[in-house]
Parts: sequence; structure tokens; C-alpha cells
Amino acid sequence: MKRKLKVLFQGDSITDGCRNRNDPHSIGWGYALYATRYLRERHPEIEFEFLNFGIAGNTSADLVGRWTTDCIEHQPDIVSVMIGVNDTWHHAGDRSWIPHEQFEANYRNILERTKNETSARIIILEQYLLPSPGSKDYFREDIDPKIHITRKMAREYADVFIPTDGLIAAELIDRDVLYWSEDEVHPNDNLAAFIAKLYCDAFDKVLEKMDK
Repeated sequence: MKRKLKVLFQGDSITDGCRNRNDPHSIGWGYALYATRYLRERHPEIEFEFLNFGIAGNTSADLVGRWTTDCIEHQPDIVSVMIGVNDTWHHAGDRSWIPHEQFEANYRNILERTKNETSARIIILEQYLLPSPGSKDYFREDIDPKIHITRKMAREYADVFIPTDGLIAAELIDRDVLYWSEDEVHPNDNLAAFIAKLYCDAFDKVLEKMDK
């Protein structure tokens, strides 16, 4: 009999990938799509149930508001979270950044609830901004401190952490930004596949921890 695992993707548009929100099993076209394909190829011995509850435009506060219905009630075995770019982007027009303390409180809320109300293992992917000389460069004054908060949360709560922002920056040494994205945030197929491979490597580390 195959091992069964329920795997939940959570986040904003990067995770959403234009999925059908009426169907929680709809994966969309983003990194979650590639990740599900790669995982099924890597692990034919596992019967996966994949759920995607990423919602375009969401912030950390939105995740707090829907965490009961979109995580806790589903009792996943593994949950991944990528959130935070909209906490910066939505306030970038006039630089009315939300306090870093509020972002941390929101993130801690969902992670603490996951630890206390489920038995799920947690994968955290940090928010990212592609390093190009584009219109969003000034986002860095807010997003960088919030990335460090995400890393702090990962040290406290994650089973595996993916430093997405740093790893993408390393890849961009040899790639033009347009190879990855047209707007410095939303991934095209190349970046979606890259993030998915990072996710799958993290997933395998989680499996190792689960099997110990």
C-alpha cells in the first residue's frame, strides 16, 4: 500500500498561479504545478493529495484571517508558506510600510497555530524581489528587513527553509532578469520551475525528518 501524504501550498499570487479557487485541488500554472509534477516523478511510492490555497494579492494579514479554513481544517501533513512581497508592494506607492513588528506578529500567528493545531511539517520559502535596475528597486528598503524576519520565523518554526531571495540573486549572476520574470516578482515558466526544484529538495529533507 502506498504511503499517503497531504501537501498544502500557501501564499499569494506566486503560489496561486491562476488556479481555480472553487477547487482546492487545482494547482494553477506556477511553481506549485512544477513541484507536484517533480514530486510524483521522484516519489512514485507516495500517493499525494495536493492542495493549493495561494490567493493573488494576499498579505500576511490575509493568511491570518483565513488560516482556520485554509489550513487548520485540512490537517495537512506538510504545509509550505511563501508570503510577504505584498506586505511591501501594497504600501510602496507612498512608502507607508506596515510596521515590521506587525508583519512578524502575523507570520508568527499562522506558524504558531500550525504547530499547535496540526501535526504538519513546515516549509518556509522567503519572499523575493529580483535584483534588476527596475521600478521596484526601492522596495528593498522595506522588503529586506521583512526577509530577515521571515528567516527569523524559519529558525523558530520551519522544518526546512528555502532562502529564495538569495538563491535567485545567485542565479541572476549568469541570467538576465527577463529570463525569470517581466515584473521582478511574478515568475515565468523558467523561474517557476527553478523554485519548484528548490521546493522538491526541501520536501525531501522534510521526508527524511519524518522518517527518523
